[in-house]
Amino acid sequence: MIKKKLTELSILIAEAEKFAESESIFNNSALYGVTDGKAVGTYLEHKFKEQLEKTYEVGGSSANGLDIPSAQVDIKVTSIKQPQSSCPFKSASQKIYGLGYNLLLFVYEKKDDPQTKTSRLNILHSVLVEKERTGDFQMTKIIRDILVNKGNADDLMACFFDRNLPVDEIEAKALAEKILKEPPEQGYLTISNALQWRLQYARVVEMAGEISGINLIRGGRQ
Repeated sequence: MIKKKLTELSILIAEAEKFAESESIFNNSALYGVTDGKAVGTYLEHKFKEQLEKTYEVGGSSANGLDIPSAQVDIKVTSIKQPQSSCPFKSASQKIYGLGYNLLLFVYEKKDDPQTKTSRLNILHSVLVEKERTGDFQMTKIIRDILVNKGNADDLMACFFDRNLPVDEIEAKALAEKILKEPPEQGYLTISNALQWRLQYARVVEMAGEISGINLIRGGRQ
């Protein structure tokens, strides 16, 4: 069978919805007693990719570290207890213009059953955040407000340093000039500075389905 290359986000959203539904009622003996969130996340990512690869070509090896290179998508799996994860730091501009790829987010609640010695991962929320919306909420909001109020490069650079954006003066000037020519979209992640970006997802879960580019697959507001 010739597999179709998976490039359309609409197809990925439909497949993610089916996966979340089936996984949420699956009794899993392999994860019983497992408390390591990274192990749970790796399991769920691999299982979803294996499901996709039965039907679609997803781009071979994970180019640029992405789980689904053909659709420019990275999969993030996180517990409802603290919906966050990390991702590689490439440049400070990611906080303003986004990560450069789409995010498929699965937020789960794990429950173990001592009687059956199985675990169930209830996928409470699944959201696809398009790459244009993966910037930092506060940083992009402040920048867009500066531009509305006719701010200049000096105003933008002051904003960068006030909010501890990891740039030196030369980088800050170049970034400010780019923003004046190419204003960023409003982002909806919370991105904390670290050796790796720390991504927090509470806002995208809350806003899913209400903002263009934040696609609700399952769950949403409680």
